[in-house]
Amino acid sequence: MLLDKIFSNQEGSASRNFMISALWWSIFAMGAGLFAGMEFSVPDLVHNVPQLSMPHLRMWHVNGVAIGWLSMGYVGSMFYMVPNLAKTKLWSERLGNMTMWAWNLLMVGAFCTLLNGATEGREYAELGAVLDVFALLALFCISANVYMTIVHRRVKKLYVSLWYFLGALFWFPLVYLIGQRTFVQLPGLNDAIIGWFYGHNILGMWFTTVGVGMMYYLLPRTTGNPLYSHGLSMLGFWGIALFYAPTGTHHILQSPVPEWLKAIAVISSIFLLVPVFTVLTNFFMTMKGKWHLMITDMPTRFTVTSCLFYLVTCTQGPFQATRWINWYLHFSQWVVGHAHLALLGTFSFILSASIYYGLPRVTGREWYSQGLIRAHWWLKFLGFLLMMTSLTIAGLVQAAGWAFGIPVDQWSLTIRPYWFLRAISGVMIVLGQLFFAYNAYKTLYTPAKLEVKTKEAGVTA
Repeated sequence: MLLDKIFSNQEGSASRNFMISALWWSIFAMGAGLFAGMEFSVPDLVHNVPQLSMPHLRMWHVNGVAIGWLSMGYVGSMFYMVPNLAKTKLWSERLGNMTMWAWNLLMVGAFCTLLNGATEGREYAELGAVLDVFALLALFCISANVYMTIVHRRVKKLYVSLWYFLGALFWFPLVYLIGQRTFVQLPGLNDAIIGWFYGHNILGMWFTTVGVGMMYYLLPRTTGNPLYSHGLSMLGFWGIALFYAPTGTHHILQSPVPEWLKAIAVISSIFLLVPVFTVLTNFFMTMKGKWHLMITDMPTRFTVTSCLFYLVTCTQGPFQATRWINWYLHFSQWVVGHAHLALLGTFSFILSASIYYGLPRVTGREWYSQGLIRAHWWLKFLGFLLMMTSLTIAGLVQAAGWAFGIPVDQWSLTIRPYWFLRAISGVMIVLGQLFFAYNAYKTLYTPAKLEVKTKEAGVTA
């Protein structure tokens, strides 16, 4: 029946369809970022097409990457990983596929509204009321599906990845509910406080928790080593739970918010170094004796690259949250580079690793081309390094200009070469993503079906 094809109940279909959807939206979202970045270097690139102006492209780029590419890919990964860790099937593949179609409708709506300038005006919370309700209902359905899968598990002990996934699916719907003007509207400065509570906690209570959970899943499986320390993994989880929520105010230290709130945000940001270094110690000790797999095994290479970028992200972040460093760097391209370090460097790499590892196991097909996977890694890695370097240097130039009172029309000309390099890096990143999507298409739709091992051995702590 047509209904069974659309809302399939086939094992692994929800995970596969979420991953494919994520790849689809990544092309449009990253392409918009490339186009917007080019307009910094060539301001007259487009005339009289408001949908292609930089502000509209930027809104779609941010939401397309965060809600389309990363979030849909995360859900697809959890729908694969959770049943494997629970030694059971996903509670409802049909509900998973219904949620997938709802999320795709949400993304179509976001594409149409954001490119036409219809926005709620909050960072990462720019969707309209109807789309916000869609997103929240989808999150509740995803949470129910994952929680019920774990309720019906066939193992007693919860592996650490399940803790991270359960935490994310408990926290993020609450954060989303609080952070959208559709549900919570406050006047004046309180709006900024709530906005950055949401803006930073979508990173900490969703992208970080699910991303780190995927790292804990992938590293033991791709290396064959047991997780170094279950105790360290739990310390990292509870550290994020305790310290992450109040940090959002460090984005608005230059505003007249209460000083006690600023102090809590800065101190909590510094304390985040504790869970970060426990997590990274666990990862790198799990890799002991298996570093050579970065050469031969591509999911391992993507995973370890993500871990290295996570180290840089979470070392840089707490220090730039301190008052004087924040004062010096805040209104510069440095912050744009830091944002890309988290979402592109850390979480996009771990999601790519998850899809490269998981998609063959939910479809029964080996990847069409290992060469394309290697090309994707090199383009994404070198493209990101070029972007991060150019934005960091441009940010330091801008920060010095502001600090020394140099007129904007003088120092702004000096950062034009770095904007050009940013555009070049965007070309490399989008080209790598196109290779990724083409490889997935050829993998899924070439006639020959290859057997792939779908059941995995358990991993001990």
